[in-house]
Amino acid sequence: MPEKPSVLFVCVHNAGRSQMAAAWLAHLAGDRVEVRSAGSAPADRVNPAAVEAMREVGVDIAAETPKVLTVAAVEASDVCITMGCGDTCPVLPGKRYLDWTLEDPAGQGVEAVRPIRDAIKELVENLIEEIAPAGPGRAV
Repeated sequence: MPEKPSVLFVCVHNAGRSQMAAAWLAHLAGDRVEVRSAGSAPADRVNPAAVEAMREVGVDIAAETPKVLTVAAVEASDVCITMGCGDTCPVLPGKRYLDWTLEDPAGQGVEAVRPIRDAIKELVENLIEEIAPAGPGRAV
């Protein structure tokens, strides 16, 4: 991994899972990791239930906007993590791909989004340990 690894989170609408994952990674890893998120068919806005679920744990994603997935975003990332977008993510040599199977929060209330938020946090914590662990000489 490079000195500062780059992670791209991809889901269909870039409105729920990938936004929560990007926010968790930025919140928990700080500037140790470069974070991007995108969607194969981006929604008009971030899922309000995802915004509320993240607000409950002190992470504000209200100002985020769904972005379209581009080959450039994949090229600029060391790790591409897909969340239910199937084969729409371009596969490029030299990139690491992970697929996280998570329920789609679209159309669900905040009660249904909380367990998805918590599952994403656990996956992100494990990812940080692997690609950007805190340790001697590293900021925490």
